[in-house]
Amino acid sequence: MVRALVIGANGFIGSHLVDAMCDAGYDVTAFDRFSNGKRTFAATSVTEFIGDFLNRGDIEKAVKGQDFVFHFLSTTTPATAQSDPSLDIRTNVEPTVQLLEACVDAGVQRFFYASTGGAIYGNQGLESYSELDMPLPVSPYAIGKLTVENYLRYFHATHDLSSVALRISNPYGSGQALHKKQGLIPIAIRRILNAQPVVQMGDGSMVRDFIYIDDLIAMILKIAAHTPNWPIYNLGSGRAASVAEVIAAVGRATNRPVELDIQPAPATFVRKVVLDISRYIEEFGAVSFSTLDEGILRTLEGSGENIGK
Repeated sequence: MVRALVIGANGFIGSHLVDAMCDAGYDVTAFDRFSNGKRTFAATSVTEFIGDFLNRGDIEKAVKGQDFVFHFLSTTTPATAQSDPSLDIRTNVEPTVQLLEACVDAGVQRFFYASTGGAIYGNQGLESYSELDMPLPVSPYAIGKLTVENYLRYFHATHDLSSVALRISNPYGSGQALHKKQGLIPIAIRRILNAQPVVQMGDGSMVRDFIYIDDLIAMILKIAAHTPNWPIYNLGSGRAASVAEVIAAVGRATNRPVELDIQPAPATFVRKVVLDISRYIEEFGAVSFSTLDEGILRTLEGSGENIGK
């Protein structure tokens, strides 16, 4: 049985990954602070490790005896990283380098890193972005992600640590916290249900690639179950959705009127990002993706909020 450590196990993606990996037969250790005292994953066969990512001693203990390590924790969001760029370096980049060192010392077989498939490519004006396109990030959050990807290459070259960077687009879905300040879909759901205007950055034509959480987790499990051919994979739906289209879809799901608060888009916002996922499909097969309307309705139903009242 493969032993797998999920760092950030109580987060949105991490909790879904823990449940899916337990169901798939992995021996899973869930690493998180669990600061609110709640467990967001449902699995009972998981080993919990209460620890602080910024404590090197905790990390060194957690990785011992692990075959795979999934690093799905981030101490910043795009907004907090922009307000304090050095925070991302101190609390994400530097501790991840220490984590990689600990993985080498512990003999970890493979390291999986949750990178970003949106902001990392920057504003290049392409219809879609493949892993062969040059990353040109302009935000501190994305610059930090790319920096870690470069360290993955370094640790592979110097210590033969096998690693995979997962360039994830815009995941959303059931279990996503509606009260937090990250993610267009959960924020829009919360504000519409509370009869508040939805903040729209720019004219609504900004385009993103949204992927429902169950579809994303299925893609990750396929990569984990094989020896991947590449060190980087785009993970998204490969479909374009404008901000205006997404907000309209949330309005349909909630059956509520939508009021907009239009704000200028920040200079670091990327105008359009759609991921080319042909590398993934060629290696692991086609994916049956949820439609945006299906995914938003499941997100709303999973939130426990009242619908259509």
